[in-house]
Amino acid sequence: MSQTSPAAAPRLSETERRLVETNGIEIIAEAERTASPHDLFWPWFAANISVFGISYASYVFGFGISFAQAVLVTVLGVVASFLACGIIAIAGKRGSAPTMVLSRAAFGVNGQKVPGVFSWLISMGWETFLAIMAVLATATVFTQLGWGGGALTSVLACAVIAALIVGASVAGYHTIMRMQSVLTWLTGAATIAYILMTLDRIDLAAVTSREAGPVEAVIGALVLLMTGFGLGWINIAADWSRYQRRDASGGAIVLWNTLGGALAPTLLVLYGLLLIGSQPELEEGIVNDPIGTLATILPIWFLVPFLLAAVLALVSGAVLGIYSSGLTLLSLGIDIPRPAAALIDGTILTLGTIWVVFFAQSFLAPFQSFLITLGVPIAAWAGILMADVALRRRDYDEQALFNPRGRYGDWNWTAVGIMVLAAVVGWGLVINTFADAAAWNNWQGYLLGPLGLGGKEGTWAWANLGVLVALAIGFVGWLVLGRAIVRRQESEERV
Repeated sequence: MSQTSPAAAPRLSETERRLVETNGIEIIAEAERTASPHDLFWPWFAANISVFGISYASYVFGFGISFAQAVLVTVLGVVASFLACGIIAIAGKRGSAPTMVLSRAAFGVNGQKVPGVFSWLISMGWETFLAIMAVLATATVFTQLGWGGGALTSVLACAVIAALIVGASVAGYHTIMRMQSVLTWLTGAATIAYILMTLDRIDLAAVTSREAGPVEAVIGALVLLMTGFGLGWINIAADWSRYQRRDASGGAIVLWNTLGGALAPTLLVLYGLLLIGSQPELEEGIVNDPIGTLATILPIWFLVPFLLAAVLALVSGAVLGIYSSGLTLLSLGIDIPRPAAALIDGTILTLGTIWVVFFAQSFLAPFQSFLITLGVPIAAWAGILMADVALRRRDYDEQALFNPRGRYGDWNWTAVGIMVLAAVVGWGLVINTFADAAAWNNWQGYLLGPLGLGGKEGTWAWANLGVLVALAIGFVGWLVLGRAIVRRQESEERV
């Protein structure tokens, strides 16, 4: 792979020293590209070292699989999903632009708006979900402490959490990177303390006595972990690598991105398998309030530090998402400064959190159903972009990423068509797991019967094959049909 000549490592620019990042979706200047691959460890690790990861064990066991099967899918699912993020992060180093701008090389400058809309929706959805979890956890812990836990507690929690998320997102890259490096140690220490305080509750005999499940249940648990972790971040994976030096190793970027993202979740889910496998009574509460339920087995004196660490970890994840959703909003053609875009998205997050916590009677399940549905087209897009990264031999033509008449064109109907096909097939192979609460979403799964997989009531319905199939169609489709397009793009003279 040929690269442009690496620039000498410069001193920090004036922009980099500012509290508020002024860069939007424009190309990052060479003088500001000072980051090293190991710097990627901190934002990914801080955003994923949350006791919330322990609660995923409940969902994994919900598929009716054994402890050994659960361990296997945890390691494979979490690591593979963040490895996919690492591959897409290479694009950030090659193009000095956010993820959804870089995807213009495959989809066209305006064609990128198709995956861009899905990306913005899913980013806003997941970050709002994290904020909701933080508010609910605060109310639960305050109730345990006897400090109220009612409406006033939720109002104050919502205000503080929203202020932290919006403030850091508006400040931008450099503030977030410094914040994440600090949060890593705080949340990491509290998480380790939680594990030490609950070790005595583990019953290995109970955990290992769980019976093995069928292959479709194993695949279902694998897909759940992939979508809940790495694939949930994949649409913003290059946003944090665009400040990497030109001479940074692509392999090192993949390594540190994967290590930072996968290390904590893998260990936390594995511990969750031990803890929840020993304490099955935790499973019911985790469905509605994961963090608060995990806090119920702690001594009273540790509840406050536990709450602070848990909330900060959720805030950390939401900050990354809101920062990147603001960049995605700009990539859709909204002509405003980046801090204003982050403020808009942060305001939407705040209003969404207020609605769910204070007014919605039954919103959480339909909300999650909506997010799962969005995961299919995002998986299709991810497959296309990973194939695009694999096909390219040169850095991106950065100016052409903003010019519909440049080498990447206005619309690339081949990429758009592959994504649409992958989404249509993928939706046909997943079901709405919240059928009662979100009946409007029961149209999915229409291929399970015709393909002989038992229909919507069969065991394969819960495997969520559609996510993996959409990812595979996107990857193979662009690898085959996009090869000539990429070669033609890279042969054109830069203007």
